[in-house]
Amino acid sequence: MGNQSCGCSGGPKLIFACSGAADVGEIADKAARKLTRDGVGRMFCTAGIGGRISGILKTSEAADSILAIDGCPLNCVKSSLEQAGFTTFKHLQLADLGLEKGKSPATDENVNRVTARAADLIAS
Repeated sequence: MGNQSCGCSGGPKLIFACSGAADVGEIADKAARKLTRDGVGRMFCTAGIGGRISGILKTSEAADSILAIDGCPLNCVKSSLEQAGFTTFKHLQLADLGLEKGKSPATDENVNRVTARAADLIAS
């Protein structure tokens, strides 16, 4: 990827995902990892945002864009970012794609559905 130490090259596109215990958390996590492998953005540490880890917060503040992927309507990722002071980010809620907690296995089909929508959001 590009040189991220130079302010002139722009910051990273960061992806924060739910990695919760439910099936939709697994889908969100797998989608973020796939987006990272595909070079669409870079998965980053949601727990570090919640824990207010200074290095993670600084890197996130320097990001060109942030995408929050929440597995269920509790919106833990969105809430974590907001509580850490982030106000400008895109948000993908898996329920909006018809993926319901407890009824959505982490199949390749479901993960690909999320990655396709997430890639569109990151690109826009």
